[in-house]
Amino acid sequence: MQRNKQVAMGRKKFNMDPKKGIQFLIENDLLKNTCEDIAQFLYKGEGLNKTAIGDYLGERDDFNIQVLHAFVGLHEFTDLNLVQALRQFLWSFRLPGEAQKIDRMMEAFAQRYCQCNSGVFQSTDTCYVLSFAIIMLNTSLHNPNVKDKPTVERFIAMNRGINDGGDLPEELLRVSAAPAHVPRPPSPVPVRVSVLSTRLNSITTLVVRLHGGIGRGGSPEI
Repeated sequence: MQRNKQVAMGRKKFNMDPKKGIQFLIENDLLKNTCEDIAQFLYKGEGLNKTAIGDYLGERDDFNIQVLHAFVGLHEFTDLNLVQALRQFLWSFRLPGEAQKIDRMMEAFAQRYCQCNSGVFQSTDTCYVLSFAIIMLNTSLHNPNVKDKPTVERFIAMNRGINDGGDLPEELLRVSAAPAHVPRPPSPVPVRVSVLSTRLNSITTLVVRLHGGIGRGGSPEI
């Protein structure tokens, strides 16, 4: 009974201050101080605020980055298309509002997706750029302040040449764009992208830089 109360207290502390909550759980022997155990705790998410999970995963401390990669590694993306994988990933936490934090998370996602689905993309950079493009498309289409709604054809045109200088199959791009053009996602798991509405300009700039800064086998120039 006492342990359950302490766990509940730890979750409450985590939701108010993620680092203090994790520290409390570790100090009371309720959680091991390893990136794997903390990642499991966040992945299960019982009683945890998804915004707090996103804030913790987005921190740039080396240990937090290790937790992020362990957390992403718990997701199974094999045989999922990119939109399905993004939905699963973004349902497990809420994206923070800082572009640098989003960047680290999406980079980890792209690495994991390519690990689970080798051969879909020439490089993780391609997956990374297309993932950002899908999030931006969803944000644009569902943000009432954006009057000029992008079409599927424009989405395809904007993403030409991102596969290490070559084009991705048009069917793959159409599949990536199509779910965003329906009023409600066809999956019962919605994409958690509303937080990006206020960050659209920053992310647009980031993706433009990525389009100009990807080299064969290289990393995004950020």
